Amino acid sequence: MRAASRLLRAAACLGAAAVVGLVAGPAASAAPGPVNAPEYWFDSWHVPQLWQAGARGQGVTIAEIDTGVNAQLPELAGQVLSGKDFGQPGNGQVDRSTDPFGHGTAMASIMVGRKGTLGITGIAPDAHILPIAVPLSGTTDKAPDDHVADAIRWAADHGAKIITMALGGVRDPKVNSEPCPSDEQSAIYYALRKGAILFAAAGNRGGTGNAVEQPGVCLGVVAVGAVNRNDKVASFSARHKYVTFDAPGVGVPSLGRIPGQAYAGNGTSQATALASGLTALVWSKYPRLNGQQIVARLLATLDNRTAHPTPSYGYGILDGYRAVMGNVPTNAANPVYARAAPFVERDLAFSRTPPAPKPAATGVTSTGTFDIGTAPRLEVPQVILGLCLGIAGLLALLALLFVPPFLRRRRPAAPDEPRPLSPTVDEHGVEWHQILGPEPPQ
Repeated sequence: MRAASRLLRAAACLGAAAVVGLVAGPAASAAPGPVNAPEYWFDSWHVPQLWQAGARGQGVTIAEIDTGVNAQLPELAGQVLSGKDFGQPGNGQVDRSTDPFGHGTAMASIMVGRKGTLGITGIAPDAHILPIAVPLSGTTDKAPDDHVADAIRWAADHGAKIITMALGGVRDPKVNSEPCPSDEQSAIYYALRKGAILFAAAGNRGGTGNAVEQPGVCLGVVAVGAVNRNDKVASFSARHKYVTFDAPGVGVPSLGRIPGQAYAGNGTSQATALASGLTALVWSKYPRLNGQQIVARLLATLDNRTAHPTPSYGYGILDGYRAVMGNVPTNAANPVYARAAPFVERDLAFSRTPPAPKPAATGVTSTGTFDIGTAPRLEVPQVILGLCLGIAGLLALLALLFVPPFLRRRRPAAPDEPRPLSPTVDEHGVEWHQILGPEPPQ
C-alpha cells in the first residue's frame, strides 16, 4: 500500500493545561501524577482497589503498534519485551519519533509505566508491552509502506492478547475505494482468529471535518473516542457510528522518550492507551475468558450504555471498575465481533484455499503455453455464507460511514481546556505541552 494513498501517523496529542516544573500530587489523593494533570481515572475507576483485587495486568501482553518504545526509561524497565521494527533493523525498543514527546513511549507509560517522574503511573503495571515500530509520519522509520498489516499479523503470531494502535490515516473516497485497506482488514481478521483484541484511536478531527480514519473504521476493531474528566465528549474526538466507546482522553500525563521529561496532552491516542491498559486488568482478573468475551464485558458495563451506538459516545463510556468487578454473563452480546464474524469466516475459508496444482515436469520449457490446472476446492459452506453475507455486511459498514465528505489532511485536536503555555508544534501539527525536563528544541 503506497504512502500516497495511505499516510498513517500517530494520533495527534494536544496539550492540556500544564505548567513547567509541576510537582507530584498530594498524598491524600488516590490519583497519581502532577497536581495540574492528575490521573483522575485512578479515582473514578478505583484503580487501587482493582489492583488489590488481583487485577494488575499480570500474564497479559499488549502489542503496541506505534513509533517504538524507549525501553531504557527507568519507569519502563522490565516492562518492554523484545519486539519488531518494520522500518529498520531493531526490536522496537527504540522510539523512532523525531520529537521529544515520543508518541510510542508516552502511550506505553500510560499503560504499564511504574511510578516515577512526577508520580505518573501506568494503569496496568504488571502487563508487558510488545513494541512494534512501523514507518509513520514523524519518525525516522520512513518507507513507502507503513507495514501496519504486517505488524498486526506479527503481533498476533508473537503472543499479543491485546493489539493497540493509537494511530490513524484519513480515508478519502477520491483515492480509497474501501473504508479499510484490504490488507489491513485481512490482518485484523487474522488477529481475531488468533484470539487477540484490537484497539484503535477513533480520530482527532471531530471538530474540524470529522474525517473517517483507519484502522478505527475497520471491522472487528474497538474504536475509542475521548471524554474529559466530567464524561463530556471531547471537542476533537471523532463523531462516527464506528466509535465503539469513549475513554478518558483529556489532560492525560505521560512520559517522554527522553528520560526525565513528561508531558500532558489530549487525544484519542491517550483514550486508546487507557482502554488497552484497562482491558489488561480485566483479562488478568478473568484469564479463562476469550477475547470476544472480554470485549463483551467491556460493552456490558459501560456508563450511559445504549443499545445502538451514537456518533459521539459509541455504546457508552468505559467504566473501569465495573468492567473488572461487575457481574457479566459469559454469553453477553458483542456487536463489534458480530459485525465482523461473517467476514472472518469468509477470510478463513479463502486463506485455506489450496494453490492450483503445478503441471507435471516434462523436461521442456516453453514461453508460449500455460497450464490452468484444476479448479481448487473451496470450503463451500463457509464461502457461500461469507459471500452471501458479505454484500449485506459491506452495506452495513458503509452505513457506519454516514458522514460528511472525507478530508485528506489530518489536523491536531482542538483544545478542551485552557492552554497556559504556548505549545510545541511538530511538522505534522501534533501539539503538546511539556511539564518537566529541559526545554524542547524550537
